[in-house]
Amino acid sequence: MGHGSSKEDSPSGSKEEGSSRISHLKQRLHLHRHHHGRSSGSSSYQKILAAGGFAGIALLTLIHAEMKFKDKWLACVSLGEQTFRTEISDHTDRPVWKSEKKLLLEKNGPHVARISVFETNRLSRNNLIGYCEIDLLEVIIRDGDSDFDVFDLLDPSSSDIVVGKIFLSCSVEDPIETEKRFARRILSIMDYNDDAKLSFSEFSDLINAFGNQLAADKKEELFKVADKNGDGIVCADELAALLAIQQEKEPLMNRCPVCGEILKVSDKLNTMVHLTLCFDEGTGNQVMTGGFLTDKQAAYGWMFKLSEWAHFSSYDIGINSGSSSSHILVFDRKTKRLVEELIDGKIVLSMRAIYQSKIGLGLMDKGAKELLQNISEKHGRRMNLAESAQDIPKFVEFFKDQIRLSEVKYPLEHFKTFNEFFIRELKPGARPIACMERDDVAICSADCRLMAFKSADDSLRFWVKGRKFSIQGLLGQDVYSNAFIDGALVIFRLAPQDYHRFHVPVSGTVEKFVNIPGCLYTVNPIAVNSKYCNVFTENKRVVSIISTADFGKVALVAIGATMVGSITFSKKEGEYVKKGDEFGYFSFGGSTVICVFEKDAIEIDEDLLSNSARSLETLVQVGMKLGVSTRKLSEIKLPNLESCNVGD
Repeated sequence: MGHGSSKEDSPSGSKEEGSSRISHLKQRLHLHRHHHGRSSGSSSYQKILAAGGFAGIALLTLIHAEMKFKDKWLACVSLGEQTFRTEISDHTDRPVWKSEKKLLLEKNGPHVARISVFETNRLSRNNLIGYCEIDLLEVIIRDGDSDFDVFDLLDPSSSDIVVGKIFLSCSVEDPIETEKRFARRILSIMDYNDDAKLSFSEFSDLINAFGNQLAADKKEELFKVADKNGDGIVCADELAALLAIQQEKEPLMNRCPVCGEILKVSDKLNTMVHLTLCFDEGTGNQVMTGGFLTDKQAAYGWMFKLSEWAHFSSYDIGINSGSSSSHILVFDRKTKRLVEELIDGKIVLSMRAIYQSKIGLGLMDKGAKELLQNISEKHGRRMNLAESAQDIPKFVEFFKDQIRLSEVKYPLEHFKTFNEFFIRELKPGARPIACMERDDVAICSADCRLMAFKSADDSLRFWVKGRKFSIQGLLGQDVYSNAFIDGALVIFRLAPQDYHRFHVPVSGTVEKFVNIPGCLYTVNPIAVNSKYCNVFTENKRVVSIISTADFGKVALVAIGATMVGSITFSKKEGEYVKKGDEFGYFSFGGSTVICVFEKDAIEIDEDLLSNSARSLETLVQVGMKLGVSTRKLSEIKLPNLESCNVGD
């Protein structure tokens, strides 16, 4: 990810040798077969494309770090939905870990690892000091003489500030050698006298344990091939090589002997990778501690662990209704990694008390709604006062690893009130629009946590728990039509730290705006998942209808929430809008935009639907691809969509 490395390009005299070595490595790792060198003109994107078919095991080792002050340090590695941590170092400014972890790099899976370094001087939560993001595929195919790489550790609040350096190595296991190594380890279990030789009876016991009839039928044949002199004893290494070859032709194991998972016959390489990783975990050979979902969870101190053990809090994917709703995890679409949404613990407790109980909502029915609205309006007015600008630095510090000041159009000194900062603009090009020339491709409307469903019924099953939620109730009588029945529903939830301007997801003409008065419940998942209130159909909202050529009519609903002072639109009725155009903004507070499509109008991207079916929000940015119109699929042949990136 461009944080600097100690490895240098090979001298001109060795370029040919280096290219040949890289080409050989790719062939052994089942990469695409076209040539890929290390010329300065090759971009990160081209490198990833060159390794797009990669599948294998990367051995990542965190060696040591150089920090700017002394403390006790720990480091975490996050990749996809897994996080691992080192042991805590001695009190020093040069912590040494020498901790390693084998990481699975799947085809089209996550390959950008985040390394976070924490100081450990707090009881409940350790303090994040620096981080770096590393594209493991780039590191692996990079050529150089050094055995390690050096990356800058960046300040979470500003990527322009370097707070230290971390030294690491990353190498890849050849799949063929991985298979042989795994076979040798399995065979060693049956080598009762540890002489690196097996008899047919020992080998037969192992094959029978696989529970695979095909393997049982071939065991005698395999053993005879290895037993060249016919003495009934074979070398374990020779037998391991034969097993590896056989596993690639016809898998002998269709179920993992460690975790019991059924293995896919169609992907023999990843089957062996799974077996190797699972076998390592089962024997405790890995140095880094696993079992964490995010780096923040891995860095929590003993106070959090005690509360988790006592069931005061829980840490899991999705949102848990009731008393265990203490952490909100979302899936970052860009990095393909789980991240924890930052929210003050006292606010979590108050929301649980109000929205997850009949008593709390009973108070709402007895006048607390009006009180909440008055507080929201008063707080909104305060955010427009000059004195509110004093809150900006504290706000940025609290969300230091989630607000990118380098993307903001103006420096902090430019903002005279907190609301000016809250509705901040971004620099031109900060949010590229996917497939800009294609009006049949819809995009994400906001920087947000997204839930997408094929219909409102799906949303009720996986996410929205309000008993009275319906598309008709959401849009209101003035806008609702039967065309929206069973149409796709996309929820864009904005948290306070997000860029709070929302954009047009499709190109078309703005037909109308309809204001619907209502309450100001929070749009946090704790409330949305409550069976006692109906956030989306009871909150104050503005419904707009956009008439399009590719998607029919599209309803875009801007929903106000607790502490939201106002909803402001930058477009007018009758105006033509292009997807990606700014459509409006929310003043201070959390807020939500809901997009409703007509039935069978859009095919939403599968990764968004898959996460939503797990009750897992996806962290997206404005301009990322949302889906494709289905209305013209039967009429025309669409061009290849591979050029339409979901991210950058």
